[in-house]
Formats: sequence, C-alpha cells, structure tokens
Amino acid sequence: MRKVVKLILCAVLVMGLCITAVGCKGSGGPGEPGEFKVGLECDYPPFNWTQIDNSNGAVPIAGTKEYAGGYDVEIAKRLAEGMGKELVIVKTSWAGLPPAVQSGKIDGIIAGMSPIADRRKTIDFSDPYYSSDLVIVVQKGSKYEKATGIKDFAGAKITGQLDTFHYSVIDQIPNVAKKPAMDDFPAMRVALESGIIDGYVSERPEAISATTANAKFGMAEFAKGQGFKYTPDDVAIAVGLKKGNTELAEQINKVLAGISQEERNELMNQAVLNQPVAK
Repeated sequence: MRKVVKLILCAVLVMGLCITAVGCKGSGGPGEPGEFKVGLECDYPPFNWTQIDNSNGAVPIAGTKEYAGGYDVEIAKRLAEGMGKELVIVKTSWAGLPPAVQSGKIDGIIAGMSPIADRRKTIDFSDPYYSSDLVIVVQKGSKYEKATGIKDFAGAKITGQLDTFHYSVIDQIPNVAKKPAMDDFPAMRVALESGIIDGYVSERPEAISATTANAKFGMAEFAKGQGFKYTPDDVAIAVGLKKGNTELAEQINKVLAGISQEERNELMNQAVLNQPVAK
C-alpha cells in the first residue's frame, strides 16, 4: 500500500511539473529571451496591413490565422534578425499602441508612428526609419486635385486620423470645414469615395497607396512654402519604446544604421506594389 501511495504521489508531482513547464512556455511575455514583440494596427497600407497568407514575406499575427505585411513589417523583420530575436506581431489598435508599450505588453511600436513632442512625454523613440511629407487625398477629377496650396482647400470638408498630428494641421487651412477625426484610413477612404468628405490629410506613402489601389482617388501636392507647416519630427517615423529602455533603443539604432536609404526606398516601393486591394 505504501508503495502504491508513493507511486501516486510521484505521478502527481511529475504532472504538476509538466503543467508548470507548459504554462511558462506559453506565457509569451515581452522581454522573453529570443523574442521581439512588435505592435501595429495592421491596417495602414503601405506601412502595414492584414492578409490571409504569408505571400510577399508576410508574418503571422499572434493569436490569429492572419498575416501582417507592409513596410513596417519589413523593417521589423530586419530589426529582429539584426538583434538575433524572433519577431512576434501583435495586432493593436492605434490608440492602444502607447499603453501597450508602456505596460510591457509589447517591446516596440512599429506602426508608421511619428516621434512628436506630445508622444515623447510618455514613450521614447528610436532614430527615424522613414521620413515623408504631407499631402491631401481627394477624389480624382475634383477641383481639389489641382490644388497647389492649402489655401485652395478653403471651405472643403477635410478630416484626418484620430490622435494624429495629421488632424491638427487641418486648422492651418483657412475657412476649412473640419470634419470629425476618423479611427483609421480605410474609414477615411470610404468616406472620401462616398462624398462625405472632400479629402483627408495623409503622408505621401499612404496617398500613393490609396491612389494606386483605387482609380477614383487623386493626390493634392503643394508647392514649396504653400503646404502645411510642421517640424522634421512630425513627418519622421520611428520605433516607439517604453520610457527608459535605452538598451533596446541602442540595439535598434545600431541595426537601423546598417539599412541604407536606398534599401529603405526600395522596401517602400515594394510595399506599395504588394499592398492588398483597397477596402
């Protein structure tokens, strides 16, 4: 009887150890050795998007059967490889990205995010990995497509993405009919095509993406000195990091320094070509 009891106790102990081991392996917490957890919307082409397979180098989205592709994903892949870590993509809403990196749910934000002053109050940033300028996406053939300055949008119904500086610069347009900010770019594209708005503020790569994917869209570019006023940080794009995580910032900056401007441009050009059909 004693032998039987001992055998049962041993079996229970072994099972407990196995369950503990499995639980630890599946925790997947940020900062785990060998992982680089990156947060992004997966809904901002050509920077990032969601697709159903791994074509064109797309990466699985954690906890789903979907994949993430785009310029941000390509940069994330190079950073992970350069740091000798496994890339893990965590699909996160735009508003949820800063809290996610602050809380440690993710290690970094690679989502077309600009290191503007307000964001620097709560999170740190790497060196920029892309820089662009501002344009307005409009309906092709509309009077706004030939605009050469923001003054030409006086009276126009214009919007931008919520919680971005894109939305704040609309105030620079004289007598503009500023519409409520929208959650994401797919929503703005739908609003533009349906005529709810006359245009939305965007960075050039997204505008190229929109006009490439939808023949009904055009892009208003501005003559020098006639466009929006902004700082270099406003149009730069960098990796968002938890405050004080200098070690990771240094590792990321080291890898970024090895990515030439030529390669960055080529990655963006390829992302525009690979983007899925507009929603």
